[in-house]
Amino acid sequence: AFGVSTNVQKVTLMPEEPEDMWHTYNLLQVGDSLRASTFRKVLTESSTGSVGSNRVRTTLTISVEAIDFDTQACQLRVKGTNIQENEYVKMGAYHTIELELNRKFTLAKKVWDSVVLERIEQACDPAQQADLAAVIMQEGLANIVLVTPAMTLLRAKVEVTIPRKRRGNCSQHDKALERFFEAVMQGILRHISFDIVKCVLVASPGFVKDQFCTYLFGQAVKTDNKILLENRSKFVQVHSSSGHKYSLKEVLSDPTVTSRLADTKAAGEVKVLEDFYKMLQQEPDRAFYGVAHVEKANEAMAIDVLLISDELFRHQEVATRSRYVKLVDNVRDNGGTVRIFSSLHVSGEQLNQLSGVAAILRFPIADLSDAEEDSSSDEE
Repeated sequence: AFGVSTNVQKVTLMPEEPEDMWHTYNLLQVGDSLRASTFRKVLTESSTGSVGSNRVRTTLTISVEAIDFDTQACQLRVKGTNIQENEYVKMGAYHTIELELNRKFTLAKKVWDSVVLERIEQACDPAQQADLAAVIMQEGLANIVLVTPAMTLLRAKVEVTIPRKRRGNCSQHDKALERFFEAVMQGILRHISFDIVKCVLVASPGFVKDQFCTYLFGQAVKTDNKILLENRSKFVQVHSSSGHKYSLKEVLSDPTVTSRLADTKAAGEVKVLEDFYKMLQQEPDRAFYGVAHVEKANEAMAIDVLLISDELFRHQEVATRSRYVKLVDNVRDNGGTVRIFSSLHVSGEQLNQLSGVAAILRFPIADLSDAEEDSSSDEE
């Protein structure tokens, strides 16, 4: 969670964990000004006339022109031109600032809209952190994942080749399986912090999850591993169709899981998306997607729940971004609920396939063919 201090035009933030970098990426827009500590290569001439270069740390203020976010490393590079006098960097010169954990930066904007302010509020709330982990597995493949409110972070992928059982001789298969389980156990101990995580889902097709949990707690008893033994109640076994990361979505939709995860935000998003799909099947006149349809429903004050992807707020055209912000504000003003989905979360990836914006309506609205024609002519 961010540390934060603000005044009217600008806000000073300090990213304290990788997820804060994702929040920062969503806060930054082209045209903002960013002030932060950075390194700059400076040429120096010695008294003998030889030229050398060294890196100096300096504080620069740039006008943002390009933003690059590396999702795997959670690193953020912001390129722009210098807009404040500096002894090492000329006015107007290009520089790329790499934002770092535990280093403050100051962000100034011409307009602070409700979506940006809400993002800051959410990021500064320590209760919003990753309290769910999942081990999605099948024989020979396991993905260890942390689910935060905004991201599905792959922490480790374990792959071990497991030979097939042969009639009368299973020893090769069993040895390889044990090697695989050992590697997954080490991955869990290395990547899951039980101080934060409230629940660890172990998901697989068939009996792999059962065999693994038997192995895991058998080893814990043998080696007297207090961490695993004390947190045994946090492990929940559930079915998944495969050991691939995309199976996480179906796992999070399982009713036994949702009851366990009632207090994690990620489960909330998954449930809303599921409600939308149910409505689409049962009462299609109360489930709309695509911006033109959703705006029509908004004009009729019909939106009960708006589902919208954070990707839409990263649009570089101010007018397009404002259109989505206005939609969010209107829905709230009319007493509706707004759920902003993270495009780095499995549920957000799915919403993006539905154009990134959808709505569950309070009452049915029929015949929106005019809106369809509008939106298709817009796209052309």
